[in-house]
Amino acid sequence: MKIAAISEDGITISQHFGRAPVYVVITVEDGRIVGKETRDKTGHHTFAAHHPPNLAPGERHGYDAGSPVRHESMAETISDCQVLITGGMGWGAYESMQSYDIKPIVTDIKSIDEAVQLYLDGRLPNLMERLH
Repeated sequence: MKIAAISEDGITISQHFGRAPVYVVITVEDGRIVGKETRDKTGHHTFAAHHPPNLAPGERHGYDAGSPVRHESMAETISDCQVLITGGMGWGAYESMQSYDIKPIVTDIKSIDEAVQLYLDGRLPNLMERLH
């Protein structure tokens, strides 16, 4: 199994999926971490010409016309992962990751290592209220 976490520094979980520049990918075998690597991630920094549309109150982020292509490019890098841990993300990205068979989990845990261990222990809650 492979678990991806979004990060800015390779140690902590970024609070926003679209802004994070890297994935930390953890390989797990028999419930134990056996590998860790960092992969570049496309995102807002890559799509510099993209300006998200102004959303009305209560409107969900990540459903504009260009979002599917952007989400696909973010998913390609972790297509071998089954889980994605993030501190926050838009609904469109959340649903897109699910469509690529990647289970997104939104958490308030800061440490990648701690969040992965909690996930492996079955104790990492998915904080859906952090979606926007």
